[in-house]
Amino acid sequence: MDPVIAHIRKDLEASADSATQASFQRFFKERIKYYGVNVSVVGKIAKKYWAEIKFREKNEIFLLCEELYKSNYCEEAFIVSTWAHLLATRYERKDLTVFRHWIDSYITNWATCDGFCNHAMGSFIEKYPEYLDELKHWTQSKNRWMRRAAAVSLIMPAKRGKFLSDVLEIAGLLLNDNDDMVRKGYGWLLKEASRRHQKEVFDFVMQNRKSMPRTALRYAIELMPQDLKAEAMKKDW
Repeated sequence: MDPVIAHIRKDLEASADSATQASFQRFFKERIKYYGVNVSVVGKIAKKYWAEIKFREKNEIFLLCEELYKSNYCEEAFIVSTWAHLLATRYERKDLTVFRHWIDSYITNWATCDGFCNHAMGSFIEKYPEYLDELKHWTQSKNRWMRRAAAVSLIMPAKRGKFLSDVLEIAGLLLNDNDDMVRKGYGWLLKEASRRHQKEVFDFVMQNRKSMPRTALRYAIELMPQDLKAEAMKKDW
């Protein structure tokens, strides 16, 4: 084991607090592994050890990330998310193979999915938008977290008004997904897209509201004016 991994785990164990330990599990339906460390503290630990490893070869950093992921502890996955995003200026196209493997193999809850995809995958797609079709392919995965990743990887770009047609296409591909976590994921994506493209997102909702799950619909219209919300939620069928 690389000494950095051992030091991280020692710091996480030392940083656990009873209040966080008591409340951590209630945010998840599935059983998870956790130390019980406040997210802000995890971020500080991630940056502390980033200062030690940032000049290493990228593939070596990826191996450290993989070792952290294999523990299945949420906090260790959060450190991977931070490190992977800090590597954004060094991304290469071939890194998609690594990122796809991580999501498919190690992501086991919404927090680790969103932590990695919102920033690392989002930055990767902004750098290499030709891989938007890869996200669309993920919408058909048997792995619920791959399907959620297809949506939440575009959260940050959508918030800035980017990739609208792809956002709407992915939402359409996931429209009737039977998994609540996936529905919430694409609903959230539509919500963020509505910041810059309210009309287009509203039109999408109105075109699909008869079949769109109510959970996703409510997320999608959350930032809209009350009159548009009322129209979207109106039961006239």
